[in-house]
Amino acid sequence: MTAATHSTLFPQVPETADAVLDGLDPEQREVALALSGPVCVLAGAGTGKTRAITHRIAYGVRAGILQPASVLAVTFTNRAAGEMRGRLRQLGAGGVQARTFHSAALRQLQFFWPKAVGGDMPRLLERKIQLVADAAARCRIRLDRNELRDVTSEIEWAKVTQTVPADYPAAVAKSVRDAPRDPAEISQIYALYEQLKRDRSVIDFEDVLLLTVGILQDRHDIAEQIRRQYQHFVVDEYQDVSPLQQRLLDLWLGDRDNLCVVGDASQTIYSFTGATPDHLLNFRNRHPNATVVKLVRDYRSTPQVVHLANGLLSQARGRAAEHRLELISQRDPGPEPVYTEYADEPAEAEGTARRIRDLIAAGVPAGEIAVLYRINAQSEVYEQALADAGVPYQLRGAERFFERQEVREAGIALRGAARAGGNDSLLDDVEDLPAQVRAVLSTKGWTTKPPSGSGAVRDRWESLAALVRLAEDFARAKSGATLSDLVAELDERAAAQHAPTVQGVTLASLHAAKGLEWDAVFLVGLTEGMMPITYAKTDEQVEEERRLLYVGVTRARVHLSLSWALSRAPGGRASRRPSRFLKGLRPGSGSLGSVGVTGSGGIERGIAGGRRKPRGPVLCRVCGATLTEAGAMKLMRCEDCPSDMDEGLYERLRDWRSEQARELAQPAYCVFTDKTLMAIAERVPTTDGELSSIAGVGIRKLDRFGADVLAICAGGEGGAGGDEV
Repeated sequence: MTAATHSTLFPQVPETADAVLDGLDPEQREVALALSGPVCVLAGAGTGKTRAITHRIAYGVRAGILQPASVLAVTFTNRAAGEMRGRLRQLGAGGVQARTFHSAALRQLQFFWPKAVGGDMPRLLERKIQLVADAAARCRIRLDRNELRDVTSEIEWAKVTQTVPADYPAAVAKSVRDAPRDPAEISQIYALYEQLKRDRSVIDFEDVLLLTVGILQDRHDIAEQIRRQYQHFVVDEYQDVSPLQQRLLDLWLGDRDNLCVVGDASQTIYSFTGATPDHLLNFRNRHPNATVVKLVRDYRSTPQVVHLANGLLSQARGRAAEHRLELISQRDPGPEPVYTEYADEPAEAEGTARRIRDLIAAGVPAGEIAVLYRINAQSEVYEQALADAGVPYQLRGAERFFERQEVREAGIALRGAARAGGNDSLLDDVEDLPAQVRAVLSTKGWTTKPPSGSGAVRDRWESLAALVRLAEDFARAKSGATLSDLVAELDERAAAQHAPTVQGVTLASLHAAKGLEWDAVFLVGLTEGMMPITYAKTDEQVEEERRLLYVGVTRARVHLSLSWALSRAPGGRASRRPSRFLKGLRPGSGSLGSVGVTGSGGIERGIAGGRRKPRGPVLCRVCGATLTEAGAMKLMRCEDCPSDMDEGLYERLRDWRSEQARELAQPAYCVFTDKTLMAIAERVPTTDGELSSIAGVGIRKLDRFGADVLAICAGGEGGAGGDEV
């Protein structure tokens, strides 16, 4: 299709070194051929940077210029490292180390600890928040849950910026950083936290880098041993390097300059963790003889999406903005970005769910759709709306694919069938590999037709379906492949954390979406106070918020929707304003005009707004307080106000719901959530109008289940359900 996206999952390993270069565009090819000295690749979103650097490494290995064991490629997430290892293996360059900074440092620390320090290495602390809580308690400083999380983040920031406890207050003042507590208090907690770690013989993740740096600085013999091992370094996402990571990289390099860095200053969105684009922007100053290559051909997004992304950055200010890359789309034109204004957040979520359902009906796979928001707390209303619409979804950051119970069970079953070969009755009269996999996984819950709705049942099916699709792709790519070959492939993918795609709409924060892409992206909640976030005070903080929105925009390949709500709750005062970042981009908002290449498009009003009557503030029917939380609005009372629920009716509704869920083969909450059943049991509706006024009972569910529910409320039994929700 293009040079950078949608390659087959199992491409043939190139026969020669020169064949590795096939399909690269001129700039990517220049990167691949620059195998000595410092190299700086400035790569815009969607320009194929991972393709360029993996082909660079593979070409060097296949041409005999680089020894696989002498190359260390580092990036920032296990997923990215796993993807890199997978791509290198497919290019015939297995054996190259592709790791995160922490993984590479931990491996070295474990190996050299007995020689450098002696004895057993301290235990690695998985989560530091409890130890921070203990330190705060000993300091007699009370922290609530949010403050505890924020103070923990401050300690992490201090450590990656190499700031000791005593220097923390001055460092905060210099960085114009908003501390969550008095800096002197945080300094005190930080100091005691470090003492408690020593007392308990534990280290945290930041210590892994700090201790490795300390050993390499103090023990030149160990540093030289590592330098003999690794002759060539590649650093992905270089704009996100912290001062501590840069120090470790300098120690790995020594006085050599065989370093290739790849990054985009316009995608610097992790400054709160200590990341800074300065190392990328200053690279040419540190290495005057560096080869610099710019990748600006965007293979991911349509011209319409790219035009909006470029327009967004054209208004940016600051040093990173001075080095922005003007992307050039390589794809055919697509639909204009859609801007939608809603009356309130529930209406925005419901409207988004409807649009997603329409896209799926039009043929866009659920796994190729994402809803992206600024903070994780925004996800709940979208989870509810998608569940009500019967749309499967998955939360980004959930359990790793190969660690899921159903995937482990499937692996055991496939391995057993491979060992049994022709002696397994499941495989009688089953010839091709995909059919064998489908036969084996049918014993674990896979069916030809997916279950309706979302939830655990659908999640399990999606995992198994991903394995079936992987087997089909594997069989197409590897003629004559056996079940044993597939099991070996799965083992290698599990080791590399190179997971297949699971079908389900992705819900993720904008930060978590970095490095990912989808056919359709919904950017929601784009109001002042959320984008930019309310605590972004300085110019640089606001510019980072703009870059965060840019990252969100550039995740979309074809369909892009941007929306905002004028109030939080139904009937609330319409006091919110669209994000300032959309000014001049959304139609009618300023001098830059329409974002679309053709100039078409416009702002739509929320679909729900045209069908609903205006609603006043939602008040608690017990105490009269204004309700703002979705769950409370559904119940029409504060969560802690006394309930007048008919317990018997509630149980009858639950029994009915369970029966419906069994008949429809979907999770119970896709029929009605517990909160909706509680609201029905409290209000005991007698008419369609009364029932439809309860949040969670939309038109489709009223038509589908209304008669049953009203019959149960009247003391009767619900009838049998239909075939569709």
